[in-house]
Formats: sequence, structure tokens, C-alpha cells
Amino acid sequence: MKIRKSVLLIGALILLAGIGIIGQLVKNPAGFFQQIALMVLFGLVIFFLFRRFTGSSPNKKEQRLFLKAARESKKRNAHKNEPPGRNVIQGSLASWRKPKKKANVHLTVIEGKKGKKKNRASL
Repeated sequence: MKIRKSVLLIGALILLAGIGIIGQLVKNPAGFFQQIALMVLFGLVIFFLFRRFTGSSPNKKEQRLFLKAARESKKRNAHKNEPPGRNVIQGSLASWRKPKKKANVHLTVIEGKKGKKKNRASL
């Protein structure tokens, strides 16, 4: 079996890193955990700074579009004025109303040629 040199190199690097981490953990456990905590903290600070100063995020765009749609909906609903003399049906009375009938779907049947036999030449 042919093993590539890059696989061997990466394996050797991982092995050396593991030996170094175990050695550091045995030699100075408090310092090891302090270094890990500082690396995580530094990574989080960079992550939040990057998120803060990058351009517009998708959430902001979605929020703007939602607010625009809400304003348009309010305008549309403001123009719909109900007649003043109309009685509004309360919740319990509205439940007994019959649902509206749906329009019938008109379907057409297309005749096929399943019943007809093909004119075949017999050999």
C-alpha cells in the first residue's frame, strides 16, 4: 500500500503536538489551563470584534424588510373602513356559520388508444 508523504507529515505533527500537550499538562497543569483559557478568551474577543465591525448582517436586512412590510400592511388596513351600522359577530356566534362551498373543478377526460391494437407485421 502506498502512503503519501503528506499523510505521514501530518501524522507526525499531530503526534508531536499530543506529546507536547501531555508534557505541559504533567509539568505545569495550572499554567496549561491558564494558557487554554487565554486562547479561548482571545478568540472570543476577536470573534465579537469581527462581528461588530463587519457589514450588514442578514438579521438586520430581514428586520428592515419585516418593518417595511408591517408599515405597508398598516396602510392597507387603514383604508379598509367598515360601515358604521354593521354588527360584528362575536366568537361563539361565528363558529356555527357554514363554510363557503368551493367551486367545482372541471376536469376533462382525454381518450387514449389503449383499446386499439397495433398493426404489426407478422414474421
